[in-house]
Amino acid sequence: MTNPLVTGRPASPRAGFTLVEVMVALLIFALLSAAGVLVLSQSIDNRFAVKAATDRTAELQRLRATLRADLGQAAPRRARAADGQAALSPILGAEAPGDALLVLVRAGWSNPDGRPRASLQRVEYRLVEDRLERRVYPHLDGARPGPPQVLYRGASAPALAFISQGAEAPRFIASPERPLPDAVRLDLTLEGYGPIRQLFVVGGGR
Repeated sequence: MTNPLVTGRPASPRAGFTLVEVMVALLIFALLSAAGVLVLSQSIDNRFAVKAATDRTAELQRLRATLRADLGQAAPRRARAADGQAALSPILGAEAPGDALLVLVRAGWSNPDGRPRASLQRVEYRLVEDRLERRVYPHLDGARPGPPQVLYRGASAPALAFISQGAEAPRFIASPERPLPDAVRLDLTLEGYGPIRQLFVVGGGR
């Protein structure tokens, strides 16, 4: 090999990238990275949106299933209030602000441990702020409800109607001949769905 220092010929320039080429490459890489971050961010947002919608659907299905089970096994058993004095109707709707939305006695309360208690259970539904809650009473008579089970968050504008012999009324008056209504209609405005009307048949526990 000929040594350029010996021959006196100049050395050939080393191959490489110019500053402009490097800047263009960095710009392209930055644009691709930004596009990738945008796509990833949108995918994450979509995932959270789908999860939120799925959770809402699950809450609505749980609410409907719970109401259907309670009302479908409603029993014509009167209960006494916490003071132990007045005998209440087997099924009650709210009569004043602050009252429970719905109170009833239901059958079908399983007892796998064989505890000394009744197979009936008193339950109530109450709207607290925007939460629709279900509470159960430890005893049928003279007890206060236990801790709440939140069935739906984002509920408002509740309206309850009892249907008996083809007529609707906001309150049901039990009688020996008709201790329970035929059906209960519940109107609610639910976040994510809007106004919803639900109709439940009453009386599997008659």
